[in-house]
Amino acid sequence: MSHGFEIPGAASTAEPPGHPLVATLDRAMRALNRAVMVPCMLAVFLAAAILTYSVAARYFFKIPTEWQDETAVFLLIGATFFSGAYVQSYRGHVGVEAIAGLLSPRMNRLRMMFVETISCTFCAFFAWKSWTLFREALHEGHSSNSTWGPPLWIPYGIMATGMSLLALQLLLEVLARFVNKGTSK
Repeated sequence: MSHGFEIPGAASTAEPPGHPLVATLDRAMRALNRAVMVPCMLAVFLAAAILTYSVAARYFFKIPTEWQDETAVFLLIGATFFSGAYVQSYRGHVGVEAIAGLLSPRMNRLRMMFVETISCTFCAFFAWKSWTLFREALHEGHSSNSTWGPPLWIPYGIMATGMSLLALQLLLEVLARFVNKGTSK
């Protein structure tokens, strides 16, 4: 099992895009992924600070908390979904490579293309369903059942955007493999 980050040169495990359009899209996606990471890191830090405040306020000052838990959940949802494409770009998701060493390089490339295609299809479906939930929550005014009652279009929009970015990242990886198949060893 590997996480991608501990593999030397993990950032360069994917073949560089050979087609100019795919290369341009890949550069744009890398820039977007880098730009998204700072807000994701801040969201995790802010969620931790909010939850710490919530615990301290309830324990020491007996102050009831209404908004802290949902705010922290929204921040963590955002950090998780928005950073998915960045993690995928470094192949940092956990992957079981039990058969990778048993396959020939050609079969391993086919296996990777198959896995990336299936993953892209799943993420595109998840993004589509999230966009429908977002639209429904926005137009029908759905909100949380808590006393604070924030609108649900916020987390649905975050999920939809994050999964769209992840599906796009996977699509770029599939396209890069496809346009480079003639140049592969």
